Amino acid sequence: MAAGLHALVVDDELPLLEELVWMLERDERIDVVQSARSGTEALRVLEGGAINLVFLDIAMPGLSGLEIASLLSRFKQPPAIVFVTAHDAHAVEAFELNAADYLLKPIREERLRESVRRVCEADTVPTDADNTIAVELGGVTRFVQRSTIALVEAQGDYVRLHTTDGTSHLIRTPLSTLADTWADAGFVRVHRSHVVNLAHVREVHMEAGRCSVLVDVGTNQTEIQVARRHTRALRELIHDRVPRSGSIS
Repeated sequence: MAAGLHALVVDDELPLLEELVWMLERDERIDVVQSARSGTEALRVLEGGAINLVFLDIAMPGLSGLEIASLLSRFKQPPAIVFVTAHDAHAVEAFELNAADYLLKPIREERLRESVRRVCEADTVPTDADNTIAVELGGVTRFVQRSTIALVEAQGDYVRLHTTDGTSHLIRTPLSTLADTWADAGFVRVHRSHVVNLAHVREVHMEAGRCSVLVDVGTNQTEIQVARRHTRALRELIHDRVPRSGSIS
């Protein structure tokens, strides 16, 4: 995406809206900055067709940022979307909607400029089907490729993402939602507390009618018990999707 962007900022909180507009107006890569305080007002601006970058607050009265993004995905030439929010509860949904970035409030100007840079360079960066998940720790946002997530573990209102490099990250989303949205990417629920990535299942064990899987997490293999009601479906998926990556014992 070339420079000379026409940006739209959408936020129902006026002080935050004005601050974000002010910072974007200081960015030489952006020609025009418009603003809207509701989803309805934003859609009226977007229907004009001149906007190619949208900064969307997620939690707003009426239409939420996620709902607006879903509508924009149907546009013939949808604008790039950067979500702006006070927490990371919707990171999974945001990146399922192909968001260019996910910013956590309060927004630092250098972080905002980095977001604009990513949008400007989007057409020069190789892309693939792998999604990126935003995770936040101590005010720092990191981006984790979904393909590197081997195991997802429910922890109350959060889930913990365990990656192949041995790191783990908490995001606030229901395990059931994640299992549904990531099913097509090879993630399968094996227990009420666990979802596994079939690409990183090393072995499936059956003993006395009980099933467990060994999952590659970092340099270790973690054994996860499979609930009886998930056993048959898991075995079928293993044979159908990754028949050469594991063994049945």
